[in-house]
Amino acid sequence: MLIKDIGEQGLLRILQKFCPAEIVGDDCAVMPTTPNQSLAITTDMLVDGVHFSDRTTGPYYAGWRAAAANLSDLAAMGARPLAVTVALAVAADTAVEWVEEFYRGMTACLQEYDTPIVGGDVVRSPVVTVAITAFGQVERDRTISRSNARSGWAIVATGVHGASRAGLELLLNPEFGQNLTEVDRSSLILAHQRPKPRLDVLPVVWEILDSAGEFSIAGMDSSDGLADAIIQICRASGIGAKVYWTKIPIPDIFSKIVSTEKALDWALYGGEDFELVLFLPIANAKLLVEKIGNGAAIVGTATESTDIWLTDSSGIYPDAGLKVDRGFQHF
Repeated sequence: MLIKDIGEQGLLRILQKFCPAEIVGDDCAVMPTTPNQSLAITTDMLVDGVHFSDRTTGPYYAGWRAAAANLSDLAAMGARPLAVTVALAVAADTAVEWVEEFYRGMTACLQEYDTPIVGGDVVRSPVVTVAITAFGQVERDRTISRSNARSGWAIVATGVHGASRAGLELLLNPEFGQNLTEVDRSSLILAHQRPKPRLDVLPVVWEILDSAGEFSIAGMDSSDGLADAIIQICRASGIGAKVYWTKIPIPDIFSKIVSTEKALDWALYGGEDFELVLFLPIANAKLLVEKIGNGAAIVGTATESTDIWLTDSSGIYPDAGLKVDRGFQHF
């Protein structure tokens, strides 16, 4: 049997057998350090030609996106970033300027969240590869996991989805989107090149949950797509979901460049939008969407059944099951 026969999810299930069951399975591992605090740890690897290329990002934006991916994982756990370490593998004939620009991009992103690079490693490799480990701190009673969702809760997306995928299309195909204004074109490209981890959402979440007097929330980030996040949370929590076609937040300018079906596909499966997908009681969900705005929306409802459906209340489109293999998979 080969890795390609079992796919990415099958490989992860095998590897998780070597880890403590209570630690793995979320966006970060969470290790208790004091009676009230835990250390959140996440590692993300990026490979030239797989995760970035000079054709679409260049070293500065590749560095930014690498840092943002790790900070997004911390945000998904409710953690405040503390520091990162960076392991860099490069060929001997790699331009020094490329490496410097990559680190400038990482630093520019990290500085917005007061997060330093505190060390790492450098090795020789025929393919440029970067592995970042990020460390964050979270109060033990404020740790967001994927397995806490309950039937009847609302599903919140903290912002629009599909913009990063559209930006990638513009970078790969210069003839695409010729009817866009330069402002709209740039906004989509930046959505891909310079995503923002949603650490800003956490203080609003804490305010709402503190007022409610109960920590009721589950979630993860949508780096692998909105559909993937909903599916992963449902699986971890043993529930299902109804996702509403017309409620999914899609950039308004999509109507100028793609069909409704393509827009939905990019929003659900395009990935790399780095928003948060949160399951929480309906009253808290409504308040959260109202407070953060900027494309945040209730996109569905958790159900007792373990089925996960995309449904259209207008009846124009038939119900369809969300699929985890429609998003990006390494194998």
